[in-house]
Amino acid sequence: MPLLKDAKATWILAWPIMVGQLAQTGTAFVDAVMAGHVSAADLAAVSVGASIWTTLIVTLMGLLLSISPLAAQKVGAQQTHELPALTQQALYQAIFAGLVAMVIAHAALPVFDHLGLTAEVADKARRFLAAISWGLPALAVSRTLYGYSSALNQTKPMMVIALIALALNIPANWILIYGHWGFPAMGAVGCGWATAFCMWISAALWYGWIRYSAVYVGTHPFDKLRGIDWKAQWQLAKLGIPIGMMFFIEVSAFSLIALLIAKLGTTAVAAHQVALNFASLLFMIPMAIGTALTVRVGHAVGAHDWQQARLIGQNGVRLGLIVAALGGGITAIFGAQIARLYTQDAAVLALATQLLVFAGIFQFSDATQVVAGGVLRGYQSTRAPMLLHLTAFWLIGLPLGYVLTFGAGPIAARGPQGYWLALVVALTFAALSLLWLFRRVSLAQLKSF
Repeated sequence: MPLLKDAKATWILAWPIMVGQLAQTGTAFVDAVMAGHVSAADLAAVSVGASIWTTLIVTLMGLLLSISPLAAQKVGAQQTHELPALTQQALYQAIFAGLVAMVIAHAALPVFDHLGLTAEVADKARRFLAAISWGLPALAVSRTLYGYSSALNQTKPMMVIALIALALNIPANWILIYGHWGFPAMGAVGCGWATAFCMWISAALWYGWIRYSAVYVGTHPFDKLRGIDWKAQWQLAKLGIPIGMMFFIEVSAFSLIALLIAKLGTTAVAAHQVALNFASLLFMIPMAIGTALTVRVGHAVGAHDWQQARLIGQNGVRLGLIVAALGGGITAIFGAQIARLYTQDAAVLALATQLLVFAGIFQFSDATQVVAGGVLRGYQSTRAPMLLHLTAFWLIGLPLGYVLTFGAGPIAARGPQGYWLALVVALTFAALSLLWLFRRVSLAQLKSF
């Protein structure tokens, strides 16, 4: 299969996902920019509050991602008549998981009082998390319906709905952050309420699109109400829990770094948020490619075409590296200009510019590991990637980052730059090990066939 032809097939499926995910991440970008123009304290509150929030939503999305490869393999095996029941079972899990995540968010609120933050930042971060957590059940439903839709090669709904939500988020932030139309000026807390509101709008739009679009006739999960199928629940959980843990391991490492950097002061927290937020925007591009590859590889696996599955994965990794080269170069070269989009604070600007250089460097490893992870999900290989992520982020990245940031023995403290250097090392290990696993899994399937 020629590289350009295969890359085009992946890109056709991936670009609406990319735009949709960029729009979703754009919400965090808008929150950071609009809160940052209130005060450094509001930007720091959004940063610290988002460290827990992001851990919750990314883990939640990982847990619910099992619908995508399972539904894709049903499509590849020409068993689309099984999709309504399977998707409805996934929705049951989504509602339950979303409610549990909301409870966890509220239980975590006291943690902000023990991070060494100023009283103002701690209070704003606590109220930001409490507000935004009310959108978690809606987010869970939306992500499940998106997984079902993408398995049918229908990725444009995510793009359109995410863009609508982003468009709504801007005026909602304007009203609630700065206090317009009779609402009080809530600063960072207004970001939380605005985002939660937009999540519920997104869930309603997903339901309407799938329920009434002709594309989904015969496969959507709203035809009739079914009871809980414990066999299907176990199948979804067996695949979804390792994916959720894999996502949790990575994002919790980033979130814990944000919490530890809080000890270095408001400037360090704000600069870290700037660099991480922009890196997250770039990450959405290879992540979309990985999601598209999960579907394409899943279709090939469902059809038992192991040679095609391997070729799709190999070409997908190459496409991810090309995207990483572009994004990494832009980040490293134009770091100062990027940082000015977020803040005019001279100290924050100077430190953020330095951190963005590291963000540009690790684009190569980050893109490779997320693309390889998407390919492996298409093979339903989730446990080994989880263990490799555990090693990369918790056993290598966090300990090394702590030593480099705060110093230990003969190693001098490097400040926030230390954690970003450790992230480069951790992501490189993750990328190389997942590539090795993909090669092993794909060759094993070819030999068994």
